[in-house]
Amino acid sequence: MLRRTALAFLFALPVVLPAQTPAQAQEKTITVFAAASMKNAVDDINAAFLKATGIKVVASLAASSALAKQIEQGAPADLFASADLDWMDYLDKKKLIKDGSRSNLLGNKLVLIAPKDSKLTNVTIAQGFDIAKLAGDSRIAVADVRAVPAGKYAKAALEKLGSWDAAEKKLAPAENVRAALALVGRGEASLGIVYETDAKIEPNVKIVGHFPDGSYPPIVYPVALTATAKADAQKYLDMLRSAAAKATFEKYGFTVLTK
Repeated sequence: MLRRTALAFLFALPVVLPAQTPAQAQEKTITVFAAASMKNAVDDINAAFLKATGIKVVASLAASSALAKQIEQGAPADLFASADLDWMDYLDKKKLIKDGSRSNLLGNKLVLIAPKDSKLTNVTIAQGFDIAKLAGDSRIAVADVRAVPAGKYAKAALEKLGSWDAAEKKLAPAENVRAALALVGRGEASLGIVYETDAKIEPNVKIVGHFPDGSYPPIVYPVALTATAKADAQKYLDMLRSAAAKATFEKYGFTVLTK
């Protein structure tokens, strides 16, 4: 009788579940797919966003072409920032971008770089620019000219200046603009064509020339929420358009296009 009473007492006690550890608790996150050239600015903005909202940003930074294809294949991105209009258009046509969320965020410039110890300085880039001769026996680092925005801009500039046919044989293609930057920084290519913002953050390279306006299409970075974006992604998009983000982007050399 006593044993039955004890058991009844035990079953009557409230069940107390162990508290969840931070790792067990579901963390609020959003996933951002952004062009590789935006890395430094995005890292700073993500840290500020986490501090302001408590929402962690998981960033995937790569060539815009690769990111767009991943989104097309179902990758769980909440926001896409492309380094050109073409890849945003690509997703827009496939209804993978949230209506009304798209805007042009940033602008950039195309520059010619060399290793920091190169003897080259102040190269004049104009019609008939012989970049192949300038490279000598070495290579010219560029992002993939077939798909990656930085590479497409580079090809357009070389074609406009009449330099493409000779230069094509000396290209050292890379998977994205940061990889092209690294080739020059390591001295594996004597020249490279990258965005001005990339050149400014790499201490092992120097800018030796600026491609003239009009020799390549305007470099525009559009941004938009994906069709499957979490609600919190709108807060991040608002952050990208804020005065604080504008200051961060300008610190890294971008032109801010949003008003």
